[in-house]
Amino acid sequence: MPSAVQPHFKHPKNEEAIRLVCSLLAEQFGERFTMGKALREQHAHTTTGLQNEMPDGVVFAQSTEDVSKIVALCNEHSVPVIAFGSGSSLEGQLNAPYGGISVDLSGMNAILEVCAEDLNCTVQAGVTRKQLNDYLRDTGLFFPIDPGADATLGGMAATRASGTNAVRYGTMKDNVLSLKAVMADGTIIETASKAKKSSAGYDLTRLLVGSEGTLGIITEVSLKLSGIPQAISGGICGFPDLESACNAVIMTIQCGIPVARIELLDSLQVKAVNLHSKLGLEERPTLLVEFHGTDSGVAEQAELFADIIEEFGGSDFEWATKPEDRTRLWTARHEAYWATFSLRPGAKSISSDACVPISQLAECVRETQKDIEVTGFLAPIVGHVGDGNFHVQLLLDPENPDEHAAADAFLGRLAERAIAMGGTCTGEHGVGQGKIKYMAQEFGPALSYMIAIKEVFDPKNIMNPGKILPEHG
Repeated sequence: MPSAVQPHFKHPKNEEAIRLVCSLLAEQFGERFTMGKALREQHAHTTTGLQNEMPDGVVFAQSTEDVSKIVALCNEHSVPVIAFGSGSSLEGQLNAPYGGISVDLSGMNAILEVCAEDLNCTVQAGVTRKQLNDYLRDTGLFFPIDPGADATLGGMAATRASGTNAVRYGTMKDNVLSLKAVMADGTIIETASKAKKSSAGYDLTRLLVGSEGTLGIITEVSLKLSGIPQAISGGICGFPDLESACNAVIMTIQCGIPVARIELLDSLQVKAVNLHSKLGLEERPTLLVEFHGTDSGVAEQAELFADIIEEFGGSDFEWATKPEDRTRLWTARHEAYWATFSLRPGAKSISSDACVPISQLAECVRETQKDIEVTGFLAPIVGHVGDGNFHVQLLLDPENPDEHAAADAFLGRLAERAIAMGGTCTGEHGVGQGKIKYMAQEFGPALSYMIAIKEVFDPKNIMNPGKILPEHG
């Protein structure tokens, strides 16, 4: 039994074993295996400040059996394996610090089954959320988790993704019924049935959801689906300051108003969105909201929300009832990451997130904004504030090491601030490489049990080594 937090072993890079595995993969997979530098760089790219660490080869898998063969071969020779979906993760999850093989699952993009009567479906890991919702369009159902990027559903499960709809529909952990996965020795497992509930055995589904490929590679996902609402209504309103906007969100959630989406943009983020998406919004703290339900239910929710925002100084509340108007607003929100580059052309971006209990949201955002002002960063704040989650995007000079050092210190304070308030260093970006240093502070002795699980599931430490957990040796 673990008695204290002890880092587990690193994976030593074995160049000879890697060369042998690459040779064998080339024989088995032909043109579906590559060692080309451009593709290797692409499969290790990172939107953080972390260095790009390429794998030694990339295999394009087409089936669970392909993945099993690749992992079994790598396990035999103790060569690392890193799963790749669409490449939209944000904390260095795709990097290969000890070399190894990247397994690209994007070609595994078949929708295997939709059971409309049971409100579920089963898809291969490479299916993207937009692809699935396009397929479901005529069924009256949709998959609600929306992280912004058109991520693969296998990748979304692996990183326990969230997004704008999470305040109503939950995160990936709430919407995955079962997984098919390839474990470290190549064994293929299914973690659960498709029943809506079960009291049988350990919950391997929830263990693999959020494991970032460190315990196994997810190849199929069975998902809960939701009915498309009869009525959808969206709105936008401005506030005199960020704290007032946060307090309006807190009151909305505490009053039990079933808002589907409620997003915060600070003044700087609104400026960026205006420049990028040509919206012409007033540059002040702004909330975007959306309600789902019946015509009467949505109207009642909107009326209650309007009363709350008035109490906190919100004004110019405008409804976007036409689908095209709502789409324009939410498209601008989803493009917020790219929009920020218009504020400082040529800058490098480091995006980080934190999540706190809703009662701590206003204080955490206020303290973070003060920190930004003191340090002098150009750093918009945007967030899925209905569940206490917000993002900070730092715009840095890529050639200025002092800025990057100051950014690291700022991000440390942000993570520690959130943890001290009873929250987490990451609400939805995941841990990857970038947030390993905060894991002991967040989990204490519980981290030892995570390390013990990793060492049992993956005794050779080949599954995405160097991610989530601290290492030694």
